[in-house]
Amino acid sequence: MPLHIGIKVEMMSLSMETRLAHSLIPVKLMLISIFHFVNQVFLLSLLVIYCAETLSDNLEKKKESFGEALNGDRLTFAPYKLEFLADKDAKVICKKRLTKEEVAQFRTDVALDYYVQMYYDDLPIWAFLGKVEKDGIDDPNEYRYHIYTFYQFEIYYHKDHVIEILVRVDPSFTVDVTNDVEVDVEFLYTVVWKETNTPFEKRMDKYMGSSSLPRHLEIHWFSILNSCVTIFILMSCMGAIYLRVLRKDIYNLAQDEEFSDNQEETGWKSLHGDVFRYPKCKYLLSSALGCGTQMLAVVVVILCLGVLGVFQPYDRGVLPTALVIIYAITSAVAGFSAVSFYHQLEGSNSLRVLLLTGGIFSCPLLLTFFFLNTVAFNYGSTATLPLGTIVVILLLWVLLALPSLVLGAISGKRVRSEFQAPCHTRKCPREVPPQRWYRRVITQMAMAGLLPFAVIYIQLYYIFASVWGHRIYTIYSILFVVFILLLITTARLYCYDIHPTCRRRS
Repeated sequence: MPLHIGIKVEMMSLSMETRLAHSLIPVKLMLISIFHFVNQVFLLSLLVIYCAETLSDNLEKKKESFGEALNGDRLTFAPYKLEFLADKDAKVICKKRLTKEEVAQFRTDVALDYYVQMYYDDLPIWAFLGKVEKDGIDDPNEYRYHIYTFYQFEIYYHKDHVIEILVRVDPSFTVDVTNDVEVDVEFLYTVVWKETNTPFEKRMDKYMGSSSLPRHLEIHWFSILNSCVTIFILMSCMGAIYLRVLRKDIYNLAQDEEFSDNQEETGWKSLHGDVFRYPKCKYLLSSALGCGTQMLAVVVVILCLGVLGVFQPYDRGVLPTALVIIYAITSAVAGFSAVSFYHQLEGSNSLRVLLLTGGIFSCPLLLTFFFLNTVAFNYGSTATLPLGTIVVILLLWVLLALPSLVLGAISGKRVRSEFQAPCHTRKCPREVPPQRWYRRVITQMAMAGLLPFAVIYIQLYYIFASVWGHRIYTIYSILFVVFILLLITTARLYCYDIHPTCRRRS
């Protein structure tokens, strides 16, 4: 059953290491959406469940961290009372008569597959809000919609630590919300504590291994095999082309070196005087190189941290925070690469390159962000970043990213080296004949992205599923291997494209 919109309930742990019996752990609630905007209208179901009439009535909000704000997490205290080692039998949350509008809203929630995602002591659990009866019914207008009113919490503990928590729904406790009529509903929950021998250090193994199940591993190995086959095909094609072109020249050079020196240069060999000619837009090439080097550094650092186990499933918001901070710090890499390469090309306007490097990626990114954030704000979505978080991002960019960029540029200017081409460059460039549409730059750029995408598209599915919130991604080692294969594929594709381009120009 596809998941579209979800409800997330977070139950925070105590700040103390040793928990006492019957000590209260506050319950917090958050509404999330995977494929749709979530606005405050969808909070109606939660307000009904917890007998609150308005958003501010009995729903105390938690102040989220920087990473949680980037994730769109909006935590709110919920009325579940789950004391440590305290069993409860059919505890009533509230009783209420649902109006016709509330019944219609519940029916919409069930039809859209709302689900409850909870965190108790940083342990995630999930449960659906309701069910749709479709057995033996062909007409969708005759479906029956029910909401669950009884949640059963089963908590496992070892000594003074919570090890695992499960939540189940009792199918015998439901309310029919098919018709727009007022109904009486009573929401209940039970809590059962059970002891287990699993140590506290291994309680997250269940969630860490969710991405390593046999069926998932088969998909990941298929992705790696697909990447290896792609690389093998590229290497074979490139080897065949170079062997066909260079075989005769290598043979003549080996047989008669004097004849080879006096032979007139034709074909691809006539281009050696134009290959290392400086481009017209030195500053643009240098800035693009700097930003690309920075992106490469960010990805490598994030993947290394993921392989070392820094990003855990229960550390919500750590990954977005790390992305923002690492991007700001690695601005020094962008400034160093751009300015040093620009001076190798005998450039003289370093300030222009520095400004372009700082804005060629950041400015379009910020403009896109502000546009999407404005749209989300107009829809009342929880994905809207608060003003305080936006100010923090801008301060990080101004106080950390820009100084790092300037320091990198100063270092690149001091350690610059001269560019030494392996062959002489002609003063007059050769004329490039008109090219057909499929040999032009835009077409080649589009076609060149197909093979790298084929290498990573399976991993992209799991990454986006993790970003949307209904999966936990933990296998950074496989992702790192696929990333290396992506680099090899891109490099081979670039080499494969160089020779046809040279032949066309000759």
